[in-house]
Amino acid sequence: MTDTAPDWFTSAIESAPETKFVEVEGTAIRYLSWGTEGKPGLVFVHGGAAHAEWWSFIAPFFSTNWHAVALDLSGHGESGWRDAYGHPMWAQEVMAVATDANFPGPPVVVGHSLGGMVTIQTAATYGDELAGAVIVDTPVQRPSPEEDEGSSGRAFRSPGVYDTLERAMTHFRLIPPQPNDNKFIIDHIARHSLHETEAGWTWKFDPRLFKGNVIPLRNQLASAACRIALLTGEHSSIVPPGVAKYMYDLMGRVSPVVEIPEAHHHLMLDQPLAFVSALRTLLADWNHSTRFRRTDPSVVH
Repeated sequence: MTDTAPDWFTSAIESAPETKFVEVEGTAIRYLSWGTEGKPGLVFVHGGAAHAEWWSFIAPFFSTNWHAVALDLSGHGESGWRDAYGHPMWAQEVMAVATDANFPGPPVVVGHSLGGMVTIQTAATYGDELAGAVIVDTPVQRPSPEEDEGSSGRAFRSPGVYDTLERAMTHFRLIPPQPNDNKFIIDHIARHSLHETEAGWTWKFDPRLFKGNVIPLRNQLASAACRIALLTGEHSSIVPPGVAKYMYDLMGRVSPVVEIPEAHHHLMLDQPLAFVSALRTLLADWNHSTRFRRTDPSVVH
């Protein structure tokens, strides 16, 4: 396991973003902003019980050609909490951040895991206002791993409280579990996942996040009204080849499905540079190529 951060990671983290807030239906939504206003918009959406800092070492790689932002969905990170949560409201938050960021045109939305489900919902509801949507190792056919853990496990329902930040960080776990040799990334994410309360150090997410009903999102994926693509990890336990094939069919068999070599579900953590390269290539192609017509979304082959 690598403890020492390489130069690329240190340089990315030192590209300190601007922190902004926008109010959505009475709740403050925080987002981070990299790059120059006036460039095409790129919105990163984190997974369940995660936060915008999961993208803090990825987004700077896009700031030369894009105005990149990453938000904390409500109930996560530094954003406010709600009485209830769901994909439609989170999609509304994504679009509110895009509007507040003042992009010059429709943005591309990139979402991982639960954030990929939010991205699918955004593409279905607001597709005519998007330049594209990239789903990052998100299953359609079953719940996201965070939603599954929230309904059946204890990690998200009963978060622990610890006397020191250091002790709390040792309890950080990836869900689902996977190998990861980049300890410097795990430490960075764990540190930003915690905050100090009167009782001690605990996790920032709302434990009530996954009390609602899970939406399958089959129809939303089939009806997405913008360009869409799927990035998966070669060793993902969440999007195995059969699920990827099912999603490819739903997307009309014209949307790219790109497998990141040696990656698991949290592919931006274990293969960050390969992920950056794949996403850069996809975005460059979308910028220069002509969009294929999707097949009738009501017909699944």
